[in-house]
Amino acid sequence: MVDPMTLAAFLPAALALNLTPGVDMMFCLGQGLRSGRRAAWAASAGISCGGMCHVLVAGLGLGALIARYPLAFDMIRWVGVAYLLWLAWRSLTAAPLPVDAPQVGGGNAFLSGLLVNLTNPKVILFVLAFVPQFVVPAAGPVLGQFLVFGAVIGLGGFIINGLVGVFAGSLGRRLAGQARSLNLISAGVFSTLAARLAIMERG
Repeated sequence: MVDPMTLAAFLPAALALNLTPGVDMMFCLGQGLRSGRRAAWAASAGISCGGMCHVLVAGLGLGALIARYPLAFDMIRWVGVAYLLWLAWRSLTAAPLPVDAPQVGGGNAFLSGLLVNLTNPKVILFVLAFVPQFVVPAAGPVLGQFLVFGAVIGLGGFIINGLVGVFAGSLGRRLAGQARSLNLISAGVFSTLAARLAIMERG
């Protein structure tokens, strides 16, 4: 379905993208700081699933429509801003964690990661700009190639973002005795992501 030489050229490009700090990585870092390693991995999995949804939409051609109509783009963007600000507020108002508190389960972290990714329309614009450069129509169905390339990006992002969250989780547990500072850091991360999403341009 995907030409081996094309895939070989795609892998280092995808790795470079995964290693570039962005909203997804910072979100996993924030989840790891606040809720520990399990939540970081769950958030990373949710982000990867959200990315695959974007790839599917782009592969079906709907992404071009979203990119063409500013209103749809802005509506999705502001939902994401509101959700990130809600996460920041929840971090600020959270009760302090005792030093031996159990880590939060991954279900909520997964859904949070999924929602943060789905409400970032910049992702689908990126998919539309980047992935088609490697699609070879003669090699097979275009949608299938989109999904393969999306899976490569998603798997790499899951591992790298998850590891970032694990590191933050270890740091967070060490700082558990300073819960107020930890909450402020997490709130700062989410607020920064909301601001970045709010001021970004469509182009």
